Amino acid sequence: MTDRLPYWRLSGFYLFYFALLGATAPFFGLYFAHLGFSPERIGELLAIPMLMRCVAPNLWGWLGDVSGRRLAIVRFGALCTLLSFALIFVERSFAWLALVMALHAFFWHAVLPQFEVITLAHLREQAARYSQLRLWGSVGFILAVSGLGMLFERLGMQAWPWAIVAIMSGILLASLWVPNAQPEARSDRRARGGFIRQLRQPGVLAFFACVALMQLSHGPYYTFMSIHLEALGYGRGVIGLLWSLGVLAEILLFMVMSKVLARFSLRAILSASFVIAVVRWLLLGHLADELAILLLAQLMHAATFGAFHVASIHFIQRSFAAGQQGQGQALYATLSGIGGALGALYAGYSWTRLGPSWTFALASLAALVAAVIIATRLSEERA
Repeated sequence: MTDRLPYWRLSGFYLFYFALLGATAPFFGLYFAHLGFSPERIGELLAIPMLMRCVAPNLWGWLGDVSGRRLAIVRFGALCTLLSFALIFVERSFAWLALVMALHAFFWHAVLPQFEVITLAHLREQAARYSQLRLWGSVGFILAVSGLGMLFERLGMQAWPWAIVAIMSGILLASLWVPNAQPEARSDRRARGGFIRQLRQPGVLAFFACVALMQLSHGPYYTFMSIHLEALGYGRGVIGLLWSLGVLAEILLFMVMSKVLARFSLRAILSASFVIAVVRWLLLGHLADELAILLLAQLMHAATFGAFHVASIHFIQRSFAAGQQGQGQALYATLSGIGGALGALYAGYSWTRLGPSWTFALASLAALVAAVIIATRLSEERA
């Protein structure tokens, strides 16, 4: 890294931000089940923050591109996320929790797309090293999911909201430590005709459609994976370690991702991610009671999230001009939210009616459709 790159400041923010994901993704469902909600209600509650990604990132992305005050948006979003989530201590009814989920998600989804633009602005010509910063987010995820899994075994799920508030406070403090940076405003043919014209370029819309499909396929995993494993007899501490294993594999991939990007095209990386997702969901749906198979499926997280995410960030950077980066990242978050919300909703309703096997089989089908689209519609390279 060069002296100009604030490596640890950027990495620290990623660490806290994805620690929050590690504290929510595996435990949201367990917490709501602890409160006595049915699978249908759990699916609806978890779909709310994903639906907010359909609105919030585009609003904040447009504001960031117009004002250029991306870091101010990150800090404001972090503060309001903390204050909004703290309302969870007021009441535990379904309607109130739905409000808390919607309100805190509106501000939470303002944060990451703008921060990604700031990070890439700091990296400039070193964009291939993005994964070396992002891996600290995975470290944060592991620390949260493994540590909290053991904590909740001792204290129970009633301690979960307090842990979330502590991590959100860390995000806010980390955002105050990050220096600002703006994308270079250079003459760029991608800027001609505006953002909408870039969306019409070959392969761009196909890519964004597949972003939604990938997140839809993750619906059962993020909503019911912990509940699924608990029903199969795994303890909460073990469940936390299994989530950590997937993210550890992701970290190892991040460490070599710059070499992978140099050797393979984005189309090849994205296609492989979807094919591996097809296999992963089938294994989790049908053979998760076999520990060896479960370990293998968790290692596949390196591809279904890690490789997919890094390749997607690079695709967006290549596809949009400097003044469109915020909107590009926002659309990525939005389509992820739409897919994730639909995934959580269908998983919630199919879990009790069709069972885990068929629910994960539908996720596998979504990944297969995306693999075909990417392989046939995305160009081999984008300038």
